[in-house]
Amino acid sequence: MDKLIIEGMEFYGYHGVLPEERALGQRFVVDVELYLDLRPAGESDSLEHTVNYAGVFELVRSIVCGRPYRLIESVAEAIASAVLDRFQVAEAVVRVKKPFAPVPGRFSWMAVEIRRQGGGFSGRTQGGGRDA
Repeated sequence: MDKLIIEGMEFYGYHGVLPEERALGQRFVVDVELYLDLRPAGESDSLEHTVNYAGVFELVRSIVCGRPYRLIESVAEAIASAVLDRFQVAEAVVRVKKPFAPVPGRFSWMAVEIRRQGGGFSGRTQGGGRDA
């Protein structure tokens, strides 16, 4: 299975368990890997035969910058669910990194990574999604 990768998307959101995180917000970094057959796009050179990564970026941005969640696990689930609902992909891997997690000590980031499979392609489109 082929893979479309969008790595290092940075957004400011208000997710977290602590009141300070929800009041002040912080930076989140999101990586998405989408599994699908890219051969039709490669052979046709047509956007309608692949997933428009600009559409994925905007969808992820709307979730991370939207309603607050307490857990980054919930942010990742919301992203995976929305991507699988909107785009014709077999599987999505979503990684949500929290570089400034309120944990004492030195670290690059704390993160969750989830892998979810689509339940079929009914109602989904290639390209930019339903709106494309």
